[in-house]
Amino acid sequence: MNREVLSLTLPDVSTFARSLRAGLGDAAPSHQSLLNLIARAGGYRNHQHLRAVRLGAPPVEPVDGEALRRALARFDDQGRLLSWSTRRKIRALCLWPIWAALPPRTSLSERQISAQIDALTVFRDAAQVRRSLVEDGRLSRKPDGSDYRRLERAPDPTALALIRAVLSRRATSEAKIPTSA
Repeated sequence: MNREVLSLTLPDVSTFARSLRAGLGDAAPSHQSLLNLIARAGGYRNHQHLRAVRLGAPPVEPVDGEALRRALARFDDQGRLLSWSTRRKIRALCLWPIWAALPPRTSLSERQISAQIDALTVFRDAAQVRRSLVEDGRLSRKPDGSDYRRLERAPDPTALALIRAVLSRRATSEAKIPTSA
């Protein structure tokens, strides 16, 4: 048996949520929870996402929590990359904190960039990391390998969250190192 599709247009979702809450009685969730449930039922992430889309603001791209967790597991407590992932998505994500640590608008020789990459990794394969950064369009390279430059790109929200987490680990690690007086 085919279902007939009925569309429902709400002039005010907040008023609808209040009315629904009153009808549910004591078992009703909070007003904000109801707004989020209604928005999710309509295909939005939450009430804020619904508002942003309906009011013309660009929707906020969510952070991929699972990818972030997997990528962050590849970094030690000092913010150094421990190993090279076999998964392309995670490998590409792990390059962002390395990219962020490279100096912007600075020309670096192959040795200089390799030294910086080695300081940011444990597995010491600067050539592989360099190649991957170039292939992903985050690093430019002269054909003779004499000049490397970081290319400015905006990281997506997941990459930005990973950069922040790794920078936080580095800062925490540096704060723990005792200084001699």
